[in-house]
Amino acid sequence: MQYRRLGGTDVSISEIGFGCGGNAGLMLRGTPREQTAVVARALELGINYFDNAPDYGNGVAEENLGRVLRELKHRPLLNSKVEVRAENLDDIAGHVVRSTEASLKRLGVDTLDVLQIHNGPAAQKPNLEGPVYTQLWIEDFLRPGGAIEGLQRLLRDGKARHVGFICRGEDGAQVRQLLDTKLFSIINTPYTLLNPTAGMTKPPGLEAGRDFGDVLTAAKQRGAGAAIYSPLAGGFLTDAAIAGEERHALARKQDLQADSARRSRERARKLRFLADATGMSLAQAAIRFVLMHDGVTMALGGFSDMDQLEEIAAVPGKPPFTADDMARLDALWRSNFGD
Repeated sequence: MQYRRLGGTDVSISEIGFGCGGNAGLMLRGTPREQTAVVARALELGINYFDNAPDYGNGVAEENLGRVLRELKHRPLLNSKVEVRAENLDDIAGHVVRSTEASLKRLGVDTLDVLQIHNGPAAQKPNLEGPVYTQLWIEDFLRPGGAIEGLQRLLRDGKARHVGFICRGEDGAQVRQLLDTKLFSIINTPYTLLNPTAGMTKPPGLEAGRDFGDVLTAAKQRGAGAAIYSPLAGGFLTDAAIAGEERHALARKQDLQADSARRSRERARKLRFLADATGMSLAQAAIRFVLMHDGVTMALGGFSDMDQLEEIAAVPGKPPFTADDMARLDALWRSNFGD
């Protein structure tokens, strides 16, 4: 394992982080024995950062990780998040504090190394209804009683060491506005071979969905680190996916016949040349691409089993793509994957 400094902090983080979310499913739907075995092996391999959230199984992933770490008698770097929903808007700061205190209890620790707002900043008021939390109006971050005030209380009381937030796309200006407060040490953002816009100006011709506005460069310029979530594009950047195989039994199911799924799978097949050129699996090539960006601190792996962990943990230290490979990749983006 290799390590990178988290922005301007003194925290050293493994290039591969351990994601506890529902996409891979291990920390929600795995057996206690499976969870303990995979977490123990991750620690043995040098992974020192575990990314969690209350939304992952309504606290189940936090409870399971806390139990496993107590069993293993190990305390790695821990991240969790706060989801702000419609019912929290009257007291966002208070909700941030209460949610974090509940996460600390589930994890069985006194402080989080990283705490993040799970909503991405939005230029306009989003329509928050029911369980929806993906975005939060930028003013609800900044105003008195807003999300930032809650984070500041937790930093003051020692319940969080560093804070960050999530990027959801089409929010580059708001991401920069938050980073300019100098409060945040980390962002979480997607950055993949299918949509590289978090790490560069969108290549002309590429239609990749949401534009993430080169937020990796913005974060690096402002002294913040970056964790890449869903680096395998929801599981499509794998050899099994392009072969049309069903996902792991623990993983979140996908409608493989949906138009968006077929398009992602076809685009992923066209990226297989990167794996052939490097002798890696497609998943490994996708992670290698992520780690080539100097604004990236870590790639968050989502692991359903031991084999997936071993595959991704082997990537740090592998050589970057050649100039010819990058030129071919750029041409593929500019042609919109040949469409």
